This record gives sequence, structure tokens and C-alpha cells, in this order.
Amino acid sequence: MNTSIEYGQIDFSLPHDVVSLPSNGLFYKNKKKSIKVGYLTASDENILMSNSKDITLTLLRNKIYEHDIRPEDMLEGDIEAILIFLRNTAFGPELELNLKDPNTKKNFTYTVDLSVLNLIKGQSPEADGTFVTILPKSGDKIKVKPLTYSEIIDIQNVIDAYPDFRIPPKVTLKLQRQILEINEKPLDKNEISTYVEHMPIMDSKYIKKFIYDNEPRLDMRKEITTPSGEKLTVDVGFGVDFFRPFFSI
Repeated sequence: MNTSIEYGQIDFSLPHDVVSLPSNGLFYKNKKKSIKVGYLTASDENILMSNSKDITLTLLRNKIYEHDIRPEDMLEGDIEAILIFLRNTAFGPELELNLKDPNTKKNFTYTVDLSVLNLIKGQSPEADGTFVTILPKSGDKIKVKPLTYSEIIDIQNVIDAYPDFRIPPKVTLKLQRQILEINEKPLDKNEISTYVEHMPIMDSKYIKKFIYDNEPRLDMRKEITTPSGEKLTVDVGFGVDFFRPFFSI
């Protein structure tokens, strides 16, 4: 029995708050614009200190208090919003970044307020949560979708399994999951794989940017002023600095 799923998704009486989803629920069957998320507690430290293969997924299963939505089926932008909520309510919204001034080459620290983030929102998706666009090189009309969190994990697991002497197909693996139709014709996995392998690089780069620009998410980019006075745009991201309070590292 997966106790984390039962604990997190059945006991709705636990202290929680409502987190608005950047996606507005447009990509999910239940169309939920917000979900109940529990606060981090001392018991969650057992998860954080465990040797679980995917601590983030285990934690999300434990803290999402909804019976009809799983973190595996959510978009990355929504997952990021939940992680920011958990961090802000547990440790505060201040995030200290370790940066380097490009003019002086000296290291400096800068504190970002994670409670003040803008929403990146592109064009609205189709009713089924997909996008239709025209590729600039081939002129093909394609239907694409953003990846779910489980798909991102699956792709990363495949990449991690590649030996050091082989180049993992990071780009093509994503494209094979993102593309659904070509010129209004649904294709099976083999047909999509063949199409992707012969796709012009201009089209593959276009798809990557198109999905990034249109998948709803919180904008983690911040423009800051360095000690030398230069303007610098940094991507806060979800690296060591973000997760440091979770693991006390």
C-alpha cells in the first residue's frame, strides 16, 4: 500500500491552503483552477531525508489533498507553483542566490522574493489541452502538447540509463511525446518517431520555443543590478539554492 498517497489524498482535514494553478486547469479533465495543498510538517522530513528515487514526487503525493488529480498528470509549471508554495510557507519567500558579477568577476549574493512572481501565459490551448501551430521550415501543421510530470520523469530515466560513451537523445525523446498529429493526421508512435528523426533543426527548435512560450508557468526570471551597476537577468530555477532549506544543506 502506498501510504503517502492515502495520507495526502484522503485526509483533507489536515491544515492546508488553496494554490492557484498557472494552467488554470485547462489541460486537465477536471478543469480545476486551484487545488488544496498541505503545509510541510515534521513528518515530511522523513520523506526529505529518505533515499527515495524521486523525493519530489513522493512529497507532492503526500501534500496534494485532492482525490481526482495526481502530480504525475500535472504540467511542470503547476508542479513548480506547488513547490514554491511549500517552500514559501515553510521557510519564507526569500531565496539567496550566489552569483558572479560579469564585469568584476567577483562573487556576490542576491536575495529574491519568491512571493512576487509574474505569470507566463501564452495562447489559450484547444479544448483538449493541445496547441496547433505551423512549422517554419517544412510548413507542416502539427498538434502538440506540453509534457506531464510523469513524462518528464520517464524521459529523464531513459537519459540517465544511457552509458557515458553514448549521446542520449534528449531532444528527440521530448519531441516524440509532444507531437500528436501532423497535417491533421493522428500518427502512431513509430510514425512520429520517424518524422522526428528527419525533422529540420529549425522546426525542432521552433517547437521547443513554442511550447515554452505557451505552457503556463510562473516566471522565474529576475532582472537584478550587480554590485558594478550592470543589469543582469538571472533564472532563479529549481537548483541547489531553491531546495537548500528542504534538506538543510
